[in-house]
Amino acid sequence: MTTRIHLWSSPRNISTALMYSFAQRSDTTVVDEPLYAWYLAHTSTAAEHPGVPDIMASQSADGTQVTREVLCGHAPTSVVVFKQMTHHLLHLDRQPLHAAQHVLLIRDPRAILNSYRKVVNAPTAADIGVPQQDEWYDYLVEQNLLTAIVDAKRLLSDPPTVLRALCDKLAIPFESDMLQWPAGARPEDGVWAKYWYHNVHQSTGFQPYVEREITLPPALEEVALACQPHYERLLSSPYLL
Repeated sequence: MTTRIHLWSSPRNISTALMYSFAQRSDTTVVDEPLYAWYLAHTSTAAEHPGVPDIMASQSADGTQVTREVLCGHAPTSVVVFKQMTHHLLHLDRQPLHAAQHVLLIRDPRAILNSYRKVVNAPTAADIGVPQQDEWYDYLVEQNLLTAIVDAKRLLSDPPTVLRALCDKLAIPFESDMLQWPAGARPEDGVWAKYWYHNVHQSTGFQPYVEREITLPPALEEVALACQPHYERLLSSPYLL
């Protein structure tokens, strides 16, 4: 039986590092944002994402097809991990996703916005997916589908401890190879990697957490304030590792 794991994230750099971490496992296949084209084809956001033609050409924008053939399709290994952006889910049928384990990856909204604005101008709360994570959390808890919540700060502060705890919750063995990977682009990268993954491509493991002073323009400060209660609620959840 295949163990299917969905990593639902807002912070893209941290989720990419976690995807690379799982890709080092001997028993695991990873899939990078399989619902990105679906999201771009159905979202009403005004945010301009780079590389849209390449993204649309690289994967199906039919959510039902992606669910059937990718999310629930054949996997070449006993574990398959799907790196997902929470806001990519949109109004996709959730029922087929019940046959999987779900992990929420969260990060301080100000840090998300500080990173996100380098690629997409004037992002909104909906664009970074924090409110959607809160809503998705309620659904996953109600359906008894949530396995764990991982906070980016805690993960970067102590990767071995958090990864061991996460693997324990997922009922898969921890492998020390998860702590490092070769620098540079990875074969699992989506075609959007050249726009979003520059920092992660320079890494060979989880970068140590460093407290930084973040200054956002007033409009993004308002977005951060709107997102903060959602983040704090998830940060106080009993599912947090």
